[in-house]
Amino acid sequence: MADEPSWDDIFRPAGEPVRPTTTQADWRPEPQQAERVSGLVDPAERPAEPRATEPAAYPSRRAMREAEQGRGGGRDGGGRDGGARGRGDRERGGRDPLAPKRRRRWPWVVGILVLVLGLGAGAAAYVWLNYEDQVRQVLGWELPNDYTGSGNGQEIVVVVQSGDIGEDVARALADAGVTMTFDAVYDILLEHPEYTFEPGNYRLQGEMSAQAAIDALLDPANKIVDQVTIPEGTALPDALALVASATGLSVEELSDAAADPSVYGVPATAPDLEGWLFPATYTFDPGVTAQDAIQQMVDRMVQELDDLGVSQDPTERENTLILASIVQRESGGTEDMPKIARVFLNRIDQGMRLQSDATVAYGTGNTHTVWTTDAERADASNPYNTYANDGLPVGPIGLPGSAAIQSVISPADGPWLYFVPINLKTGETVFSETAEEHEAAAQQLRDWCNASAENDAYCQ
Repeated sequence: MADEPSWDDIFRPAGEPVRPTTTQADWRPEPQQAERVSGLVDPAERPAEPRATEPAAYPSRRAMREAEQGRGGGRDGGGRDGGARGRGDRERGGRDPLAPKRRRRWPWVVGILVLVLGLGAGAAAYVWLNYEDQVRQVLGWELPNDYTGSGNGQEIVVVVQSGDIGEDVARALADAGVTMTFDAVYDILLEHPEYTFEPGNYRLQGEMSAQAAIDALLDPANKIVDQVTIPEGTALPDALALVASATGLSVEELSDAAADPSVYGVPATAPDLEGWLFPATYTFDPGVTAQDAIQQMVDRMVQELDDLGVSQDPTERENTLILASIVQRESGGTEDMPKIARVFLNRIDQGMRLQSDATVAYGTGNTHTVWTTDAERADASNPYNTYANDGLPVGPIGLPGSAAIQSVISPADGPWLYFVPINLKTGETVFSETAEEHEAAAQQLRDWCNASAENDAYCQ
């Protein structure tokens, strides 16, 4: 597009750098942990400002989508503007002009079919295995996208978090193996905007039809009580909402109980309890109090830190959780976490800002997304803004799991300074040493987002 911003514009740090007033900006690990958790370099060791052409470690996905659309600033609020976004817009307004043009496959597919008829069963089997989608298209045979019936008897627990919209629910069901596809559920939800889902853990089954799965989520009888699973990366408010759904306690009771972190023995420097509740499955006794429920989860995190050998120094523990929470939110899979940790540690060691969109989004209150706007990335008053401020943010941005903590303690060896996922469904990620390599990988993500309505839902 003629008005598409350049990559320099997309990646540029906005505004003059402002040092945060938090202790994390000057954090340096204890000598024996220097190889495990690296803090900010000494100011004298940093390269001179400005850093106008320094690309982000993790580019803004929203910025890339907006660049593709030639929209510049785009939607505020992290792109979570309703369950009818994406596929629904295309259905109402015709084919998405951003979607890749479909190649004309008819001539060569028909040729293959003619050849198959002449070659026999062996060739037919080969073509079917390798070109099933194209053959179905030519013959008008639709691929199935939904199961039939109410399940196969295999219990699967599905977590619905506070703030989840239709896209989130459809994705969670498909990823868990409850439904066959994202589209099967999402199409129904587009037709029924009145469907709303309460936060909580639900017992469903594998291989359910989309409608059966939706009905099961709407049935309170399927909600699990006295037991709750807190997924890794969940933000504190969402974790408290899940606990409320399983205990009968109100969110207000839990929020009030969590207001004073010092009650639970966390470091005095911690701004709140974010990051200090361990994500796991908990069983609560009937009548459990809000403070007891929270203490149980904090104690579990303290035990995990002890087991992993994290220093008991309060500042070390807090900063380890901060970086682990960023790795958790930015990662697409546990196998990439040590490499992602290394990227951030390399950037810190070289005096580069972390430039994590996940931290910026968290500071704006958008705990369910990593999409950010130019204005959000330029706001140095956001203490979680690692584009405008040096060092670690003021606190964790979610609840890191054991693998994320371990990745910070023992990061991978490598020279990478950039990373970007090129498939948000599988989490496939490309790590790069140079800005040029990084830009090429970022284009793969843009292409993936535009490839289908399901992909687009991941990119909002």
